[in-house]
Amino acid sequence: MTTTDIGMQSGASQNRNGFVYRLTHRELEHYPRIKPRSIQLAIVVISTIALYYESYVGGSVSTLLLQKLGMSFTFYVVAIAIGNLIGAFGSLVAGVADRVGRANLVVTGLLVTGLATLFLIPAMTSKWPFILSTFLVGVIEGIALVATPALIRDFSPQTGRATAMGLWTTGPVLGSLVVAVVGSATITATTQWQTEYRICGAIGLLVFLVALFGMRELSPRLRDQLMVSTKDRVLIEAKAKGIDIEASLAHPWRQMLKADIIISALAVSVMLLIYYTAVGFGTIVMTTVFGFSLRNANGIANWQWGANAVGLIVIGIISDKLRVRKPLMIFGAVGGTVLTVIFIGLLGKTVSYYEMALILATISVFLAFAYAPWMASFTETVEARNPALTATGLAIWGWTLRMVVFVSFLILPLIVTSVTPLVSYGAKVKAYANQYKEQIAFAETHASLISFAKTHASLIAFAETHPQIIATATKYQTQLANAQRFAPELSVIEHNPTIFSQLAKYTNPSQIPSSLISQAIAAAGGGAKGQQIVGTIAQNAAAIDGVIAVAPQLQTLAPYTTQLKELAANASEFQQLQANAAQLNQLKAVAPALTFLQEHATAVVNAAKNGPSQWKTWYWICVAAFIFFMLSVPLMKGRWSPAKAKKDEEEHENMVQEELKQLHLV
Repeated sequence: MTTTDIGMQSGASQNRNGFVYRLTHRELEHYPRIKPRSIQLAIVVISTIALYYESYVGGSVSTLLLQKLGMSFTFYVVAIAIGNLIGAFGSLVAGVADRVGRANLVVTGLLVTGLATLFLIPAMTSKWPFILSTFLVGVIEGIALVATPALIRDFSPQTGRATAMGLWTTGPVLGSLVVAVVGSATITATTQWQTEYRICGAIGLLVFLVALFGMRELSPRLRDQLMVSTKDRVLIEAKAKGIDIEASLAHPWRQMLKADIIISALAVSVMLLIYYTAVGFGTIVMTTVFGFSLRNANGIANWQWGANAVGLIVIGIISDKLRVRKPLMIFGAVGGTVLTVIFIGLLGKTVSYYEMALILATISVFLAFAYAPWMASFTETVEARNPALTATGLAIWGWTLRMVVFVSFLILPLIVTSVTPLVSYGAKVKAYANQYKEQIAFAETHASLISFAKTHASLIAFAETHPQIIATATKYQTQLANAQRFAPELSVIEHNPTIFSQLAKYTNPSQIPSSLISQAIAAAGGGAKGQQIVGTIAQNAAAIDGVIAVAPQLQTLAPYTTQLKELAANASEFQQLQANAAQLNQLKAVAPALTFLQEHATAVVNAAKNGPSQWKTWYWICVAAFIFFMLSVPLMKGRWSPAKAKKDEEEHENMVQEELKQLHLV
């Protein structure tokens, strides 16, 4: 070997041990022992928690998002559905992890989602930019849904698989729990929705740094083998030297698109509808159906996700101890079905905080019984086909899950139509209804008067802007009435002042000259008409003289004759307006609030009435999903009997010992 060769090898060794090289090349050539393996599992779980925290954080402020960004419930749900559709194809892309590895996908995803959650999403001020920004997180979450459980599978033999997968499934659950804990601790009446995203983004970037420096993965030759227990470590390392990676990865989709994989993925996806409903709309159900505050809704979620997280780990351990998955899956699905039916019965009723927390926490525990063993069984079902294509099998599951959520969330707004009025207007309607009780009661008992005020607004305005005219008309209302009553007679007198002034001199009608009477009748139009007018003047002389005496004052009212006639015709209504002036002024002062109630109160009342029955329909669909899940369990890999599972494990250990002897490794 030349000096140059030695120098080149030394340089290569230094490069492989260099800082930059270690950040981008993460493969382990030897299967790690328990301590470093546990550290890797912990980093993967923490990364999963962070990614799901970033994906779910909107749920803690969903009611604020709808109000502040002007989103209807239908728009919000459809946007989430489309986000899941995009995430579904992110999951398919993650299938390349069988070829390119898993760790770098996760590390890069943590960086992108952390930056987007901390800076990009909080900067959005309207619904479309906000939704498009969240789609970026959805794509990364779809990739992580495949890459992170693939890493868990790589670092966990089958005998500890349920425990490991239980830990992984705490990622989404603890992501939900962190959302609830942070939300219940930080959300107040004045909290802005951006605050929750900024907190989340900062935490996400801290986890990115942990993964950047700490996350590793097995080399393809190690991860492409089936490992039943840690006792297989020596054997798989020996076999790794002879594995043809390209051959094991040939035609991946053809190998994985099998009935047991597809149906199992579909079944668990529909079973998880109740979980995704809780994640996306749990606070909405708690606030709109049961009347909890947003803070208490997040507090209930603390119990729900806390119970689920503990259950996933404990049940994973139990499954590994018993060496079976299927009985636990059935038990969880049956329990979930029963508790969901109980929950359906509570919709529309008054339920205390701790009663609700207990019900939802119990449902979450049964979900853990079904889901943690299922994750272990599914990876074992995939391994039974080809352990080298674990990420491809998980990509099928991830795509199926996202597509199911996409379709179901498109259907949800068609079933539940009550949310938008309750979220958009419910709180304001309730506040106004309590604040303006007296004004509302007055409006209800004086509807006809208020209606009159609305239809005669111009007449009321005239009365308010012409107080002197109203005062004159009121003072001389008798004369004004007589002026209208004797208008023909007054007109004749006005046009013939000489004749009628002479007639006024005679106090005794019998002394009036007949010629003067004839002149008066002729001036009044002659004939019967003239006689009638003159007779009316004679019979009502005092009233007519009273009108003539105040003629200058009445003349000021002449331009307003039409309005004054209307006022006279509605005198009783105007008296009521005067009697209730104080209350009517109060109504004017709160007119915008009363208009808001008039426009939205009926919709809110109807939504509150119909909401429980609509959500019941949705949760019955979730019950059907549990039943479908139970029917799919027999398709999956694994024993029903713990005794038979133990026998299988013993036979495998004997086989491993025989192979090690043949390879002269024992």
